[in-house]
Amino acid sequence: MSGQAYHAKRQQFYGEIEGFWADLYGEEYALYDIKLINQGEAAQIRLVSERIGSIFYKMGSLLRKVPDETLLEMGFPKETLSFIRLKTLPAESVISRLDLIPYGDSYKCIEINADTPTFIKELFHINGLVCQEFGVKNPNEGMERLLQKAVRESTEQSTSKETPHIVFTAHEDNIEDRKTVLYLQKGVPSRFTPLHKLQIQQGVGLFDEEGRKIDILYRQTFPIESLITDEDEEGNPIGLWLLQLVAERKLALINPPSAFLLQNKAVQAVIWGLHEEHHPFFTEEEHGWIEEYFLPTYLEPDPFLHKGLPYVKKPTFGREGDTVELFGGDGQLFHADAQRSYSQYIPVYQQYVEHPTMPFQSEKGQQNGQLLLGSFLLHGKSAAFGYRVGGTITNNLSYYLPVGIL
Repeated sequence: MSGQAYHAKRQQFYGEIEGFWADLYGEEYALYDIKLINQGEAAQIRLVSERIGSIFYKMGSLLRKVPDETLLEMGFPKETLSFIRLKTLPAESVISRLDLIPYGDSYKCIEINADTPTFIKELFHINGLVCQEFGVKNPNEGMERLLQKAVRESTEQSTSKETPHIVFTAHEDNIEDRKTVLYLQKGVPSRFTPLHKLQIQQGVGLFDEEGRKIDILYRQTFPIESLITDEDEEGNPIGLWLLQLVAERKLALINPPSAFLLQNKAVQAVIWGLHEEHHPFFTEEEHGWIEEYFLPTYLEPDPFLHKGLPYVKKPTFGREGDTVELFGGDGQLFHADAQRSYSQYIPVYQQYVEHPTMPFQSEKGQQNGQLLLGSFLLHGKSAAFGYRVGGTITNNLSYYLPVGIL
């Protein structure tokens, strides 16, 4: 397809979709292109995702029992220690996303975003429209209904009230965050209140802009590590007040506190450490899954330096490739993300594996990009999946590449 034809078709297609951000930061984001896989690969992605998810979710019960010192060594802010031990819902996380690298004939998990995953509307909704446009089967068919069910069930499980006041919130000026939350809100009796309009009374409750007390706050895109530093104009620690309300059961939060417990990338270092010890916490079958799908991850780079293996240094809390650095087997830095927003968090060190590359169509013409698979779990069960394609480090300038079945 010529550049002119691509531009015209893309503009026409995405221009007709309401409430979607086909362009971000003044750049193309959603590609008018599709990656085709077969039914067997789709089934494998679902199986792998559920196995990886079960390992992470199993860690929740263990981490809630470890001493404070261990959690602090893992990089959890001390203000969150009592909060992260709360278990408020049956599942550790309502909506979480695994980031997987296709590796040989399998996949390697580089992280889980258990607390505030984005990429939701793209995979659960937009992907089906693109498949329709290209005349192929949507691997995520039926997942949108399961997503709505999961959101609804999580609100019902969060309170005993018959008609709770449910508020969905996000930064009003962030188009992706706001429209993701408005998408999730559909079908739930609730209101949307921007973050800056929420009002809090210490020890009493959280209130919407009309002064109505909130029972459940759905904050899909506002991370806990940002929340704890939140202060009002008078310097009051309103973020910590909010966590206190959750701890006192005066407010329910979704994703729940347990999701933040698993968000920390040091959890993967604990998983790998238990695996290297062949610890009985994991069954023989689970040890096999860890060996196949997880990457060696540590709290220091020494194991990689001793073996001359390349590795990735990334903050325990961080998003969109921000503050990520890549090192060669000689310990020399060879690539780093320009953003440094998360350098205050302790790092983890993970074995580096290359992303597969593939050609794709874009407004800038034919390009080659590195592939990353995002695979969602709803209450721990495999759901929608799809691809990002971009540079060596997947960041917020990487493209969304829809996926279809051959």
